[in-house]
Amino acid sequence: MSEPIDRPGEYVGRPAASLRGIVIRYRGHHMAGARPARVTLPSASVTLLLGWQQPLTIRSGPARGVPPTSWPAMIAGLQTAPMVAGFDGAGYAVEIDLTPLGAYQLLSLPLHHLARTVIAPDHVLGPGWAANATEQLAAALSWSRRWQVLDALLTRRLSAGALPSPAAVQAWSLLRERGGAVSLRELTRATGLGRRRIQQLLREHIGLPPQTLSRIVRFHRALAVASTGPDSLVDLAGQVGYHDQPHMYRDFRALSGKTPAELLHLMRRRPAGHGSGHIQPFNDFGLTTPSSSDMVSSGP
Repeated sequence: MSEPIDRPGEYVGRPAASLRGIVIRYRGHHMAGARPARVTLPSASVTLLLGWQQPLTIRSGPARGVPPTSWPAMIAGLQTAPMVAGFDGAGYAVEIDLTPLGAYQLLSLPLHHLARTVIAPDHVLGPGWAANATEQLAAALSWSRRWQVLDALLTRRLSAGALPSPAAVQAWSLLRERGGAVSLRELTRATGLGRRRIQQLLREHIGLPPQTLSRIVRFHRALAVASTGPDSLVDLAGQVGYHDQPHMYRDFRALSGKTPAELLHLMRRRPAGHGSGHIQPFNDFGLTTPSSSDMVSSGP
């Protein structure tokens, strides 16, 4: 059954089977009025946003110390600091949450060019691509039809993309499976490549060096494990692979701007229901806890 296109709210769509492993999910937004700014935490995913009527306003993000910027459409690469963004009036937006290796294929661009930044989609996808895509989305008569439009647009783009390096796929899979607890030495041993080559491959295919990726993956594992309620922060630190509690404190402060206790308190008091509360739900990029799909994301 199609969702009413005129009902304000947030909608989630699944990509076509041919895009699994490329697209994490689609998210649609219909704002009846201004929506308070949300905090989006760094994660290992790339977000493509297409909107019409009211643009997204990024109030704090990759470009520190600059005035707020407006984005009718944008691509956000992997971030290493929280982003604060919102809509100042009524409008619509569609987010496409991409796996990093999926973004590498779709965009045909080394992802370190997108890391810690936001760009207009036409810079990568070609002049007029965003306007054409947005026109088709705005004309669709249901959210289900919008997901089909996105399937067609991305499948067409994917057909011209380059496949990722098997070594990059192997290294990234190992980082995810181990919750970030993988040393550079272990990555070289697993792939048979040298340290410098592994670092180059991950910067190109994912966007960040392995040490930074490990921090982000471990951070999200901590958020997912925290949903089960460990007895203490000391227990949480040990369970997810931090050296000690101060190590976890430093990473949380760097990646979220908050201490572990502050961030977990905000998350636990978020009202039930997708998209509510002060902290934006995060993309699930491979964690296995039942609540990880509500706790791990990128993009506004």
